[in-house]
Amino acid sequence: MIDLYLLEELVAFQKYGTLAQTADHLAVTQPTVTRGMQKLEAELGVQLFDRQPNKISLTPTGEFAAKTAQTLLTENKAFASKIKQFNLSQTQITIAANAPGPLLILKKIKNSAIKTNQQLIAGNYQQLLLNEQYTCLFINQPLNNDKIASIYLGSENLEVHLNEFTELASRQQVSFSDLKNLTFLVVYDVGVWRQVIQDNIPGAKFLYQTDRGNFEEIRHNSIFPYFTTNLSAVDPIWQQRLNDNDRQAVPIKDPAARQQFYACFLKRNQKRLSPLIEQMQDQWAKADE
Repeated sequence: MIDLYLLEELVAFQKYGTLAQTADHLAVTQPTVTRGMQKLEAELGVQLFDRQPNKISLTPTGEFAAKTAQTLLTENKAFASKIKQFNLSQTQITIAANAPGPLLILKKIKNSAIKTNQQLIAGNYQQLLLNEQYTCLFINQPLNNDKIASIYLGSENLEVHLNEFTELASRQQVSFSDLKNLTFLVVYDVGVWRQVIQDNIPGAKFLYQTDRGNFEEIRHNSIFPYFTTNLSAVDPIWQQRLNDNDRQAVPIKDPAARQQFYACFLKRNQKRLSPLIEQMQDQWAKADE
């Protein structure tokens, strides 16, 4: 079996072109590289280098060997990464979500084994699980895959906070179409809700704020409407906002304003995730009371 360090030397030589630069890159001596290349040729039984006075270069076989070595090194690195990810998945529960609400619920659960990605995710959710990048995802759709289970957690319902002196603020409910052409103040990282409001409110403008401090400053000094959900009250920061005296919270009645969330995970992890999912369901139900 050929040692990986020999392949690394070969790949480095192809990149840098001289023994001296290869040695500098690998932080070894030039004689060490020379011996390594000679050993590699001996083990393969082929000539990889064309040696001329004061010059050494790769033969066509050497060029091919270097490209193949790069592929093997990349695969070896990916192999090591997958094993480490799998081992981590057995000792730690890694969670991600595509909306902030489920993560607010998760904060109510004390479990030192849980590691949460606060950056909301998007993309191919199945691959994130199949590649062991996360143990469990909280997302607004069940996943159709025979290796993945999807368990319902609860629903998140959108509401809009409107200036108390507007006609809409006096209603029991509003529709997205009622909100057309308005300008809304929005916290930037709202996950799937961003697409919902953009797709469903005709002619609306959105003032996205990445900084929470800026959001608060504008909110206090303007009458722009903004959004919350039934899960916002779980967050102490949002609890303060819900006590606004100058805005009225009005539920949005459209089906798109009600998103159902699921815990999605590999079926083989169901036994160790079941207690967490039950706690999530309990906490979610309390938030809805």
